[in-house]
This record gives sequence, structure tokens and C-alpha cells, in this order.
Amino acid sequence: MRFRELKKQKAKEAKTKSKPSVKYAHYPDRIKAFITDMFMIYAPILYLITYVVLNGKDEFQSSQWAPLLGVMLYGIIYAILISKFGQTPGKKAYLLKVVDDKTYENIGFFRAFCRFVAFLFSATILLGLLVPFYREDKKALHDILCNTVEIYTEK
Repeated sequence: MRFRELKKQKAKEAKTKSKPSVKYAHYPDRIKAFITDMFMIYAPILYLITYVVLNGKDEFQSSQWAPLLGVMLYGIIYAILISKFGQTPGKKAYLLKVVDDKTYENIGFFRAFCRFVAFLFSATILLGLLVPFYREDKKALHDILCNTVEIYTEK
């Protein structure tokens, strides 16, 4: 086969391979999923640290490592859930899924944890959380940095 014919054949194959149709998650649903995760995952972690590991709220408030430990445990649990299922309990409740922005496949643990750390950064500067209002694909700063996107799933 000549080079020109091979090039035409590849162009045809590229046209026949179509991207799966996806619906990007709306920002209010993402916020509701986040709040649900705070109550279902983060609040029990803080409760256990405060009353099982430490001796109550006074010791928790005076500790410098306890809040950091809570955030790190939440980040690890979040990354495990996202890498294994693509969803946390809050995202599952609102039919959302975190996937790779090109292949729409689940992401790995390290990338999910980096996404969590990037979320902490974007929430700190607030600008990163306003980005989805100006993008068609509704990506926040942490999604852009980690090449992920939140989409709706079918039940």
C-alpha cells in the first residue's frame, strides 16, 4: 500500500471512532455531592479522632496534628473510592463519576489523590472553584490540572 492510501485509511478509521456521548456534571450537583461526602466520610473521621483517639474536643482543638490527620485520612479514602469506583457516596447519590477527560475511564489512586490535593488548593484560592462557570465542559481548576472531568452516569 502506498503512503497516501494508508493515510486515507487512518483518516477513515478516525472518523468512524466516535467519542462516547457524555453529559458533564452541573456545578450545583457537584456541590451537593461534596456536602454529602463531608457528612458521610469526613464527619465520622473527625468524630473518631476526637473521641476515640483523643480525649474530647478540648484536646482536639489544642492539637495541631489532629485536623491534619483528619484531612489526610479523608483524602486517602476519597482517592481509594475514586480510583476503584470513580465515585464517592455523594457522587453516587447524584449519579456523578470522576473519569479521565480523554478516555472516560477510571483514574488511578495517585492521580485521584493529586486531584484531592489540587482541590484543597483551588478551594483555598477560591478562583479555582469559579472556573467551571466559564467553561463548556464544567471543569474546575483541579480537574484541569489532573486531566479529569465529572460526568453523569446512567444508574
